[in-house]
Amino acid sequence: MVRLDQTIKNALREDIGPGDITTEIFIPRGTRFEGRMFAKSEGVLAGTAAARRAFELADPGARVRLSLRDGARLKRGSTILTVRGSRKLLTAERTALNFIQHLSGIATRAASFAGALGRSGPRLYDTRKTVPGLRELEKRAVRSGGGVNHRRGLYDAFLIKDNHIAMLGGSAARLKERLAEARARYPGRKIEIEAQDLVQVREFIPLRPDIIMLDNMSRPDMKKAISLVRAADKGIEIEISGGVKFGELGRLSKLGADRISVGSITNSAAALDIAFDIEVFRPGGSENRHRP
Repeated sequence: MVRLDQTIKNALREDIGPGDITTEIFIPRGTRFEGRMFAKSEGVLAGTAAARRAFELADPGARVRLSLRDGARLKRGSTILTVRGSRKLLTAERTALNFIQHLSGIATRAASFAGALGRSGPRLYDTRKTVPGLRELEKRAVRSGGGVNHRRGLYDAFLIKDNHIAMLGGSAARLKERLAEARARYPGRKIEIEAQDLVQVREFIPLRPDIIMLDNMSRPDMKKAISLVRAADKGIEIEISGGVKFGELGRLSKLGADRISVGSITNSAAALDIAFDIEVFRPGGSENRHRP
């Protein structure tokens, strides 16, 4: 919660600056409001905690009630949350919407890709292609959509890529030495190696990494690579990666890989259409609707 609050505070500070001058001048102090956040399109919900905290941090007296949880399937008109508070609800509105629209867009895209792979196919994984400062929230959104989180950063797993291997002069012997050091210094951390062709796949299998990534390989080569790995060591997981498009998922899912990582589920997700209506709160009386 502390980390989430800091992220929300930074976003509010960015928007409010020294003060919300429009609300200060045009909305009378002491006016009480009631707002409703709702979906205007179908999708998968994510980011409710961020939206809630945006209102609560901007208006400590606000009372937020969530109607749906992250992962819920939204229909047009679905109520996501209601909130009652001061004129500061108007100040927090855009920040709350920015978070929930963006994160629900990620969850919706992840759900679409995961659904295309099917229950018996490879698992859908995200990548580190996230908005700086929002990785934790974006990875949570991926999970809400049915995806799985890859490593969270450079600290929790090894991913040995072409540049790392090039710096070792392409030497399999030197790579083996470094892997031994990695296992000794960071026991329990998963080790993944990126292979770009069948020659590298054959070289990497004896090194017994946890995962071999097939990066930007052709489908015929991926099929051969998967057969090579399965025949040699069934304990090695196989990951397909590299510009994976939605239309390719059906064919890729039949190759027999364990996982497919897709950067576009985070870095190319369109915001979901979610709105916020607010009205003056008049207990037992008529209501004057505002649409800021």
